[in-house]
Amino acid sequence: MSETVKKFLYLNRRAPYGTIYAWESLEVVLIGAAFDQDVSLAFIDDGVYQLTKNQDTAAIGMKNFSPTYAALGDYEVKKIYVEKESLEERGLTLDDLQHLVWEDEDEDWAEKDSIHLVSRAEMAAVMEDSDVVFSF
Repeated sequence: MSETVKKFLYLNRRAPYGTIYAWESLEVVLIGAAFDQDVSLAFIDDGVYQLTKNQDTAAIGMKNFSPTYAALGDYEVKKIYVEKESLEERGLTLDDLQHLVWEDEDEDWAEKDSIHLVSRAEMAAVMEDSDVVFSF
C-alpha cells in the first residue's frame, strides 16, 4: 500500500494567550511535521498576534512559547501564511512579526523566509488547496 502525503493546514485565529489553542496548534504542527506530512500554517484574525516579536508574558504568569516558532524551519515547515488584511486591521506590519526562516540545502543552506504575506483571496485559495484544515 502506498502512502499518500496529505496537505495539512493549521489555521490559527486566536490570540496567543488566554486559551490553550495557540500552544496546542504549535504542538500538533511539530508532530505532523515530524511524521513527514506536508504542513502549512495560516494566521488570520487575532491569530496574527502569535507571531509578534518580543512577547512579554510576565504580567499574565504564562510561559512565552513564541520562540518555539523559530524551530519550525528545522522541521521543514516552510509555508507560513499571514493574512495581510488581518495585520492591517490590527495596526501591524510584517516588520512586527518574528523573522522565521528555513535553510535550503539545494542552495548551500541559504536561509529563506518562511512567512508569506497573502491577501484574503489568496488565503482562501490556500485553504481550498489543502486536504485537511484544522482550525484553532
